[in-house]
This record gives sequence, C-alpha cells and structure tokens, in this order.
Amino acid sequence: MSSRFIYISAVALAVVVGALFAAPPASAQSVIEKLVSPGPVSAAHKGQEKTCNACHASFDKGAQSGLCLDCHEDVAGDVSKHSGFHGKSPDVDGKPCKACHTEHKGAAFQIVSFDRRAFDHGLTDYVLKGAHRDVECGECHAGKKKFRDAAHDCATCHKADEPHKGRLGDDCQSCHRETDWKEISYDHSKTDFPLVGEHRGAKCRACHVEEVYDGLPSLCIDCHKEDDVHKGAFGTDCETCHQPAGWGAIAFDHGRRTGFSLTGKHAPLACKTCHTQTLFEPKLKQGCVSCHRSDDVHEGRNGPDCASCHRTSSWTASRFNHDRDTTFALMGAHRRVDCKSCHLKPVTVALPGKECVDCHQSDDPHKGAQGEDCASCHNVTSWVENTQFDHDLSRFPLLGRHKDVKCAACHKSKVFSDAPMACRSCHADEDKHGGALGADCGLCHSPAKWSHWLFDHERQTTFALTGSHKGLICSTCHKPNGWSAGDQSSECVACHRVDDKHRGQYGGDCGRCHTTQSFDSVKMN
Repeated sequence: MSSRFIYISAVALAVVVGALFAAPPASAQSVIEKLVSPGPVSAAHKGQEKTCNACHASFDKGAQSGLCLDCHEDVAGDVSKHSGFHGKSPDVDGKPCKACHTEHKGAAFQIVSFDRRAFDHGLTDYVLKGAHRDVECGECHAGKKKFRDAAHDCATCHKADEPHKGRLGDDCQSCHRETDWKEISYDHSKTDFPLVGEHRGAKCRACHVEEVYDGLPSLCIDCHKEDDVHKGAFGTDCETCHQPAGWGAIAFDHGRRTGFSLTGKHAPLACKTCHTQTLFEPKLKQGCVSCHRSDDVHEGRNGPDCASCHRTSSWTASRFNHDRDTTFALMGAHRRVDCKSCHLKPVTVALPGKECVDCHQSDDPHKGAQGEDCASCHNVTSWVENTQFDHDLSRFPLLGRHKDVKCAACHKSKVFSDAPMACRSCHADEDKHGGALGADCGLCHSPAKWSHWLFDHERQTTFALTGSHKGLICSTCHKPNGWSAGDQSSECVACHRVDDKHRGQYGGDCGRCHTTQSFDSVKMN
C-alpha cells in the first residue's frame, strides 16, 4: 500500500470524525445509528425509525424498557398496578420488553406473536368462565383493535341476543349465568310477587308478555281468566280454593264451607264427579242415596242411610257390627263368610235362621241322623277339625289303639250309630283262630296291643299252666284252629308221646311219676 493512499485515508477519517463531533448531538447520533442500524423496524414503529433515541439510550441497554413504557402508557399502568396480562403474567415480570417483542426484523415482522390456543386468559382482567371458554378469540377480538380494548360488559357482545331490548339494563349477570344463557339466577322472591308452586316452572314470557316487567297485575284472574272453569261465578280470588302448588290442588275446606266433610274415597274425587253443574248449583243433597242410588245392591230395601253399615273408605268395608247389632254373634269361620251367603233375601223381607241346620243342611254328611244340633260335635272354627264329640261317653269308649283309628275306619257311613261294636266285625280278617274261640276277642286280647294277652289259662280252662308249661307259647300245644277244650287233650301223653322212654308201658298219665318242673324230676316214692 502506498504512503499516499494511507495519508489520504487518514485525512478522510479525520474529516469524518471531526464532522461528527462538530455536528449537533441529535444529528451526530443519527449518523452513528444509521451506520450501526441492524435493519428496518416493524410497521408499528415506522414513525420512530428515524428517531433511534426514542427507543434506544446510548450505551445503556437497561434503559430501553423504560423508553418502551414511556410510549405504551397503558402497559406501564398494568405493570405498576399488577393488572392485565403484563402485570399478572410471571413470564413478563422482571423481563425486558425486547425479550418478547423483537425489532429490526423488517416492516412485515409481527413483534406481538403468541399461540392463541395456548394462551392463558386467566392472566388477563377477564377470566373466561362457563360458555365463554368455548368462544373463538376472533368473536370478541375483532379487526385491528388491541386485545386489551375488548369490552368486558355483557351487552357489547350479547346485544343481538338480548330479548329484553335494553329494558332491564346492561347488567346481564344479575339474572343470567356464564354457564348457560338460559340458566336464570334471578331471585323473583325479591319482587312483590314471589314465585311459589307451579309458578316456579313457568317461563318468564308466560307472564311478562312483550318484555314488560314493571306494573304487571298480580291477581290470579289476570293470568288465569281463560282457565277459570267457573266463568267468574266464584269471583276473582282463585286462592280461596286453589293453590299455587297445582291447579288441581284444592285448598277449599269442604267440611267448613259446606257442612259435608270429604272423607275416605270422597276426598280424592274431582269436584265435577258430584257437582255436575258448572256453578255448583243447586246445592247437593247430603244423603248417601242421592249419589249412590245406582250402587245400592239392596235396591232401597235397607233404607237411604248407607252410612249405618258402609264407610267412606270403601264401599265394601262395612261398619255393621254383627255381634253388637244382631242376636247372632259371628265367631270362627263365620266371620269370613260373605253376607249374602247367609242372607239370601233382604233383611227387610226375611232373616236367616240361627240353627246350624238352617244353613248347613246341605253340608250335613249324616243326613240328619245325628239330629240338628251340629254344635254338639262340631265347632265354628272348622267344620272338620277339632270336633268336640267324646266317644268315651258313647256305648263304645275308645281304649288303647282304638283312639288312634280314624272315624271312617269303623264308621262306614256318616250315620255313625250303625257301626257294629263286636271285635270280629272289624277284626275278622285278623282272627288267627278262624272264629273257633268266638267273636269276643276282648276275652283274651287287650285293646292296647293285639299281642298283649288278657287270657287266664288257670281260670278260663281246666288245665292250669305250671312249671315248664308256663314258658311255652300257645302254638306248642295248640295246633292251628285247635284252641277249644274239645280240640286239645289234657293228658300228658297227648303232647309227650315222643318223649315217653317207657313206650307206653306205664300208661298215658306221666304226672303219676313226673312233675311239670322237669321231665327228669321224679316224684315217685
């Protein structure tokens, strides 16, 4: 490089530096900044592009955020008051503005850039609740308007949805909720007309026609004139009879106002069931028969005072006390019998008899053979159970096993008295003697058990059982059908011929030498 070039360059540099320091400060800074500018600013800051010191302080980066807030006074207010996004967000607190808002990237560069879907609206002065959470950002933040300038009042956004046409003011929240526009929280009890009963479910417009809320009439008839089935005949004070709980809920005290208390089945009846005339005139008669003539199964034979027997709780529930009001008390199974089972004719025509046979003649299995006093054997609890007949008082007391035998086993007919009393009449097929010992089984057998003997061999025969004879069973000596005295010999040889070692040499009377104790016992002297 030539010395001449170096010289010329040095002179030029000196001239420039001198000019810079000789020039006024503003222009000197402008020249420097022009030499060191990183690039064009965004369109939002285009007006400040030639005035660098509006945003930059020479050699002091820390002062830059203060200069930003000098222009952006609304943001400065948020930061100082800890309100709005810049005053609440922990991502902003203590950070310089340029950490989020980068400049000198060109006029088209967006220095305000954030993810709208991920943005936490709770860091602003308007927290999104209820249905607001689902609203798109652009519905509230429209055009080039600042986000912070979006209105917070309901009416600004919901003016088109507002059916009251502004008559109720701008404070929609006094009645509506953010969860649902139609969910009303208005407390009507704070008005002169608290909503009770069915009024609670009525839609506002049902009473507030054409959005009129002040000066509405409060009488029932003002709204319910078309519902008045009485056509005004009972006046305009519907509450005298009706209740807000329901149009059909009647508060009318029928007993106090008319002298006819509604009890039992009368209570739930619709008025028009009895009062067929619209005006409830003429006044109805209070006698039962005036309404129940067609229900009277007695066809008037028992008089018009149905209440003497029937109750209002049920037509079939009778208050008639048969025990008290008649001379025939109903006991046992009689209590469950339907009236007309006995009263075949009206009581004014004929009363049924009081004797058992008057009703039970067709039930009498004895066909009258036992007389007409059924109660002598039967009781009112059951026709067949717990009979009171004492067989021991009859000609044939029941002894032993006879007590366990069913009546029908001996009494083949219901006459009963025709049953035979001889043992053989019932036990002929059980008689192992084949009738050889007669028909009186009781001479030998006990009614306690067939095998219990009553026969006394010494008293009832001429052959006393002594010695070894006592332990023998009858069939040892008595062959089948050989029980009578003529059928059985009393000589020893009749049974002991096979035992006779003498082979008949000493005759048939073994007892001359032997005893009944043992064959080996000899009494010979």
